[in-house]
Amino acid sequence: MQIRELVNYLNTTIPLGLQEAYDNSGLLVGNPGSELSGVLVSVDVTEEVIEEARQKGANFILSHHPLIFSGLKSITGKDHVERSLIKAIQNDIALYAAHTNLDNLKSGINFMMADRLGLKDQQILRPKQDQLIKMVFFVPSDHMDQVRKAVFDAGAGIIGDYDQCSYNLQGQGTFRPGEGSDPYSGKKGEMHFEEEIRVETFFPSYKTAEVINAMNQAHPYEEMVYDLYPLKNADHDSGAGVIGILEERMPEKDFLDWVKKQLKTECIRHTNLLYSFVSRVAISGGSGSFLLNDAISQKADVFISADFKYHNFFEADEKILIADIGHFESEQISKEFFYELLTKKFHNFATHLSEINTNPINYY
Repeated sequence: MQIRELVNYLNTTIPLGLQEAYDNSGLLVGNPGSELSGVLVSVDVTEEVIEEARQKGANFILSHHPLIFSGLKSITGKDHVERSLIKAIQNDIALYAAHTNLDNLKSGINFMMADRLGLKDQQILRPKQDQLIKMVFFVPSDHMDQVRKAVFDAGAGIIGDYDQCSYNLQGQGTFRPGEGSDPYSGKKGEMHFEEEIRVETFFPSYKTAEVINAMNQAHPYEEMVYDLYPLKNADHDSGAGVIGILEERMPEKDFLDWVKKQLKTECIRHTNLLYSFVSRVAISGGSGSFLLNDAISQKADVFISADFKYHNFFEADEKILIADIGHFESEQISKEFFYELLTKKFHNFATHLSEINTNPINYY
């Protein structure tokens, strides 16, 4: 199996189109044509992690955080990033990161954390905006089913737990084939009337090429007609953070103990206890302070995330309990996500969980 096969699977399953503009997810180092010998999954890539991969015979590291995040003008080994890159290249080890695309993925690590805490009625805290494309296309009545199925199979027409969603309207199209044409119906040089179906559906923008290609392959016309419209609708199937409800409400202190146990963190920084019960919970892995107002506006009792600055705690304003569990601690579950994803799909290479604790923060 070549590395490119695994990369293609990851690109499809954790779409790169879900990553934020500032991010750098995807294949960062490595030859896609190389044979895959094994995979090591980790939160971060360090020199120690690369050595662990080498010793375990894995030539592919799948991490949550990208080693290359900002631009590099030289690679001389002057810092840990450049030393790690040199070591990976010298040992022919590919590096792949799934970062904010995994954060924005429905069923990603935020949802895994919500599952660990036993939250029900889970929803995305801040759905992505400007993500959806509405497509209108026209197809002869006798080819409607096959073309519609093709675009559905390519990822169009999904609304929550429903798929194959479309609106269909019968009408009549006209065209006159030119001398150089090869028409599906009608005669060259003569106006032709064709019974057609106008089909409306939609899809995430990152699936545009895939959907149009599928439609083109299934459509009988030499020149198919379609329109694309960017939508302002929120995409409730992708976005930042999760909000859900506990099966049974808990006193705040009991809930914080539950968080420590379930999310494997030994230290929680938090705002003043409000001496109330916790029922509605918002979660975001990593640096989630930008979602604080979303959590407050959606009436969450507590917001679990990391990297809150001093003044962020004032912004809670006795309206919500902030629980900062640490950046690494909030994203360490990504290793389990990657491991489950790969071991369920592939059986022709070994997948290893890294045993290295890459958390750069220590507590005294």
